[in-house]
Amino acid sequence: MRAQADPTFASYLMKIGNGTEPAIYQNKIKVPSQFLVQKCGSKSSLYALFDAVYPDLHCFFNDPYPLMDRAILTTKNEFVDEINMLLLEKFPGENKSYISYDEPLDSKYLHCQDYLHTLCPPGLPPHTLSLKKNSPVILLRNLNPCEGLCNGTRLICDMFGDHTISCIIAVGEYKGKHVLIPRIPLQPSKDENCPIPFKRCQFPVKSCFAMTVNKAQGQTLDFVGLYLKEPVFSHGQLYVAMSRAKTAASLKIVICNDFDESTCTNLTENVVYDEIIKYIL
Repeated sequence: MRAQADPTFASYLMKIGNGTEPAIYQNKIKVPSQFLVQKCGSKSSLYALFDAVYPDLHCFFNDPYPLMDRAILTTKNEFVDEINMLLLEKFPGENKSYISYDEPLDSKYLHCQDYLHTLCPPGLPPHTLSLKKNSPVILLRNLNPCEGLCNGTRLICDMFGDHTISCIIAVGEYKGKHVLIPRIPLQPSKDENCPIPFKRCQFPVKSCFAMTVNKAQGQTLDFVGLYLKEPVFSHGQLYVAMSRAKTAASLKIVICNDFDESTCTNLTENVVYDEIIKYIL
């Protein structure tokens, strides 16, 4: 549906989604060169991907709304955090940092607070939350769905207070609305098997120059960068990532080599379980 204006790209996406794109080597498909960032080495390719997706961050600082129609997608939260940190450093403006208060749920772990500061389970903001004016963030909790503040809502930072952050909703029905984000207590999901159960009092947002493929489901973007430091690992993940783009020209991909992360390749896995598709049909 998104790629109706580019039928060739739409046809290729369907092959990816249905698992009919032929495997070349060890169940890996060959990604056409038109999608790849033409740089040697994963680090130089990553920075080239930054330039492709966000060509001029200074322009986005003056008008942040076009920035919200672009994103770098990757497979794991640790890669997302790495990319967001690098891009926030490049983003113009003064950095504002907020330090969380971390508290173990069991008093016998009170001596482990320094260790808790190092933890950042999925769905929680970091201990040190760094933001800049007009930088993009994503909401991590349902605060007020009736007013557009849902888990996954993307916002633009506006003003920073001690106890609240003023943001502007950047997408959807409530686009342009000013909202206040409070600091609240947060706990990791029980599914994360956190070594020490704890709660973190912090603003429920994270930078979102990059996001996981799973978090991007349902979104349409004007430009998509896909960073595959590791191959996709779940059904349809490659299809979901690539199909956020509307045309072939608005998609760029970096694929790191499995055997040598310092080099890039044009081969990657496409995980598709045929039995799921047959069951749905």
